[in-house]
Amino acid sequence: MSSGSSKMIYRRLGSSGLKVSVLSYGSWVTFKTQVDVPQAAKLMKQCLDAGVNFFDNAEVYAAGQSEIVMGQAIKELKVKRSDLVISTKLFWGGEGPNNTGLSRKHIYEGIKASLQRLELDYVDLVFAHRADPNTPIEETVRAFNWVIDQGLALYWGTSEWSALEIQEAHAVAQRLNLVGPTMEQPEYNLFERTKIEKDFRPLFKQYGLGTTIWSPLASGLLSGKYSKDHVPPGSRFSLEKYKASGERKLVEENLSKVDQLKKVAERLGASVAQLSLAWCAHNEDVSTVIMGATSEKQLAENLGALDVLPKLTPEVVEEIEKIFKNKP
Repeated sequence: MSSGSSKMIYRRLGSSGLKVSVLSYGSWVTFKTQVDVPQAAKLMKQCLDAGVNFFDNAEVYAAGQSEIVMGQAIKELKVKRSDLVISTKLFWGGEGPNNTGLSRKHIYEGIKASLQRLELDYVDLVFAHRADPNTPIEETVRAFNWVIDQGLALYWGTSEWSALEIQEAHAVAQRLNLVGPTMEQPEYNLFERTKIEKDFRPLFKQYGLGTTIWSPLASGLLSGKYSKDHVPPGSRFSLEKYKASGERKLVEENLSKVDQLKKVAERLGASVAQLSLAWCAHNEDVSTVIMGATSEKQLAENLGALDVLPKLTPEVVEEIEKIFKNKP
């Protein structure tokens, strides 16, 4: 199995001048819920040593605790701010009628609260964590531009928006001579392909949209650790909150595809997780692939995906297509 000796690759975030490592690290589900500050610092250091520069967060992760853990880990590591690309996402800020959504009020208060928790002067990326049907898009675009003008974030983008919603935001931004969304954070993996490979195609051409994709292992389904009768203790689908999602995903048809993929991976001297991550990174419309690991061992394995990337020849890619039969 590949152990991760390849040099990190950096890609521009869409058409912006910002460079992000092709593999990045996200704190969703892990920080605070499964990982405390010393462990978070260890994992972040391991990432930094491997050349990872982008760390993803959100105000809603562990109800703000995930940002606190990351902020303290950064402080502990005494890492130079210019060597980090840090994100947060705004939408679910807590209880109360104005603590959710993309109103100017919540964007203003949300970014300030996030920065306080992260103990940072600014984040590099701020995302609108969902589209908000209750706020005029113009208000949202203006508010995110204000955040950038104040130096509280350097780029703004969207997460889990539709192609149409992103186009609308760009149209408003152009009309007002403001900055449109630089990046989108969609789910992308071997089971979930339509947005990146079909819906967003015109956006890549027209706006040079960057993408920071999440769930590259389909919540661990593509890690190869699950079988029909076995959900490892401590894994995501063993957590009460994700059991229902596990039951939906861990079906015979999906598991059989993963088994076939495992054979391809073994032939390439890789694990199924490494092959799945490399497959995502192989798509040039993907700026960065967000990994989520709770242990050093798991993280080292994921980082080994870099060694697998050059092995994705057209023949191997075609073989994978034959297993999944879901090209949009």
